[in-house]
Amino acid sequence: MIVQARGGRKPAVVLLLLLHALALPAAAGEPATNRYTAVPASPDGIGADWLERPERVEEERPDLLLSALDLKAGMTVADIGAGTGYYSWRMAQRVGGRGTVYAVDIQPEMIKLLEQQMSKRGAANVKAVLGTLTDPGLPLASIDLALMVDVYHELEYPHEMLAAIVRALKPGGRLVFVEFRGGDAAVPIKPLHTMSEAQVRKEVAVHALEWSKTARGLPWQHAVVFRKP
Repeated sequence: MIVQARGGRKPAVVLLLLLHALALPAAAGEPATNRYTAVPASPDGIGADWLERPERVEEERPDLLLSALDLKAGMTVADIGAGTGYYSWRMAQRVGGRGTVYAVDIQPEMIKLLEQQMSKRGAANVKAVLGTLTDPGLPLASIDLALMVDVYHELEYPHEMLAAIVRALKPGGRLVFVEFRGGDAAVPIKPLHTMSEAQVRKEVAVHALEWSKTARGLPWQHAVVFRKP
């Protein structure tokens, strides 16, 4: 996934975004250290087995999520923090052979697993991309829609990564945050791994994105959609 805690190994120290609207800018591609503070690492790292668990179909209803995103044939889309490609091949089916899915991860080991999964599923229009902690490595102004499923809250450098994703979006392109709903007692997920819609919108407020809609019909998650002007 897009963070170390996603690969089944001991998670790295997590860095939280603090007052980034007031922070001084860093050099291109470099995190601004005055934007973050270090906190103890969480022991709740997960691996590929969790990403491919059978229960995920009912717990997340990827069919409902992808229908809400209105993907069209021929689109160029990105799965940020793709892991094993759980959503990558599903998006690949919807954009078709004329479309492209960039499946981004920062761990070479996860990229290998993703490529194996895509080969097994015949998803030839999925391109694996090895990103960094601050940049997904996507072509500038090339993406119609970028999707982050249970990823943003895990990022070590969220401000820099989000800025890089915005640069990769086409004008009018969309960025979708899918997170387990924070503050909802019906969601059996640790609060550390949830986000409220208000939290998501506050994080995005300093970037060149406009809120478009929030899809709330998922079992445990919500999908907050933004558009690049």
